[in-house]
Amino acid sequence: MEGGKILSQTKVLTGLETRQAVEAAFEEALRTAGVSKNNVGRIVVTGVGKQEFPFEHVEVSEVKADARGVIFLFPAARTVIDVGAEEGRGIKCSAEGKVVDFTLNEKCAAGTGSFTEAMARALEVPVEKLGGLSRQSTQAIPMNAQCAVFAESEVVSLLHAKTAKPDIARAVHEAIASRISSMVRKIGVEKEVLLIGGLAKNAGFVDALKTDLGLEVFVPQEPEFVGALGAALIAEGES
Repeated sequence: MEGGKILSQTKVLTGLETRQAVEAAFEEALRTAGVSKNNVGRIVVTGVGKQEFPFEHVEVSEVKADARGVIFLFPAARTVIDVGAEEGRGIKCSAEGKVVDFTLNEKCAAGTGSFTEAMARALEVPVEKLGGLSRQSTQAIPMNAQCAVFAESEVVSLLHAKTAKPDIARAVHEAIASRISSMVRKIGVEKEVLLIGGLAKNAGFVDALKTDLGLEVFVPQEPEFVGALGAALIAEGES
């Protein structure tokens, strides 16, 4: 970022080698922007792999980065919901992008993107098609398991009982939405609500979350980059 303008952004699959993925993403972002590493004035990192970054940098929490990025994109937002592969979080923020309060769901996969990956495997469908599949559902069915391991067994049982895959997919998203909504209500839900993170690209989850909260939920065009955007804004503002 330079002068409040994004010069480039990129993403890579993390896999098991976090440091290699971090370096690859950084190098690709530099290459796309046409900037050398020596010309970068300040680097701020965030996210679950922030401690793996090998070059000189400043670290900020995901909560702080999310709030800053959201207010830059959507100044009216006051509640931020961020659901990624490994963690879910709810943030209440001020008009200036400051964190007023926050809550985390970091101890259970049932409220994260990894839960949808596990359920997609059980349903034998690509994870990127799970959201669209749930929109084909004709009836709501309960999913009782609150643990990812037990939920996977429950999905298999439902399949054996000839339950339609779209109905199971809907139940999966409703289960995640219920857990996330309960988490966010602990800090109070104030309009406007913005959903970010990788799971924001899942239409089935977005539908379920809107229904559970009883509110409109806005999604930016590239929800998976908002935390990185916030970190870049912090880097510019504090350089």
